[in-house]
Amino acid sequence: MIQVLGALAPVIALIALGHQMRSKRWIDESFWLPAERATFFLFFPALLVTALARARLGGLPVGGIMAAEAGAVLVMAVAAGLAAPGLKGGPWRLDGPAFTSLFQCSMRPNTYVGLAVAAGLWGGEGVALVAICTAAVVPLVNLLGILALLRWAGKEGASFRWRDAIVPVARNPLILSCLVGITLNLGGIGLPPVIGPFLDILAGASLPLGLLAVGAGIRLGALRHAGASVLLSIAAKMGALPMMVVALGGLFGLDGATLAGAALYAALPAAPVSYLVARQMGGDAPLVATMLSAQTVAAALIMPVWILALPGH
Repeated sequence: MIQVLGALAPVIALIALGHQMRSKRWIDESFWLPAERATFFLFFPALLVTALARARLGGLPVGGIMAAEAGAVLVMAVAAGLAAPGLKGGPWRLDGPAFTSLFQCSMRPNTYVGLAVAAGLWGGEGVALVAICTAAVVPLVNLLGILALLRWAGKEGASFRWRDAIVPVARNPLILSCLVGITLNLGGIGLPPVIGPFLDILAGASLPLGLLAVGAGIRLGALRHAGASVLLSIAAKMGALPMMVVALGGLFGLDGATLAGAALYAALPAAPVSYLVARQMGGDAPLVATMLSAQTVAAALIMPVWILALPGH
């Protein structure tokens, strides 16, 4: 219990500090966008490369982790698609664009939060585990999210192009850094002199800046308008999805800290990129913003429950 609180408390404190810094305008508003971009394109990739290059991947069931994560996302996507007609009425009142908000926020993970918590609980091995989950999930949720937006929110006459799904994944710095780190590891190259220490310094900035940016993105005022669909997004992303990972993980032989880490990754709040994708492709961006804020706040209560409920913490 003390270990769990010790890992989560700094994460929650940094997120709260980021929210306070932006809401109280302690620093100029122009700081946040460059900080987010530097974290996404430079600091977090450095962390993933160093963690994977040094990880003992031979001791991790890489195939089982990726299969459990990807399988759970696919089940969630199919279930959401089947439920779409029924979500138009009742308390949900989700039209096409609003449904795509729920769809995205039911499966896109906020890797920043996951890396911070995993590092606090399991150190470098935890970071490597999250990196493996990221390699399995991020390309898949990008493809599924774009398909959902074209199906339920796309403009009339719009058609699916593989380039729209593949190019963002091929350029995603988190995916590229995972590939580089795994290549250095499996090739026996490791981190070369000078480059290794340089990446370590960059990696040290990733978690503080990433978590401050997460907090800066929280809009507590939007939670006053949160309805049933927002609560459904929390139940789907932070309840149903990790349950699926636990079930599939058991089938693929995951246990202990590996199973706990995989479930924790699935229980992460949704990623801020969901808002950008919704705004660019005709989704309900304001609803996404509300769901993101609600899930991030809820994570402070839900993630400790998942950690304590599973072995390996």
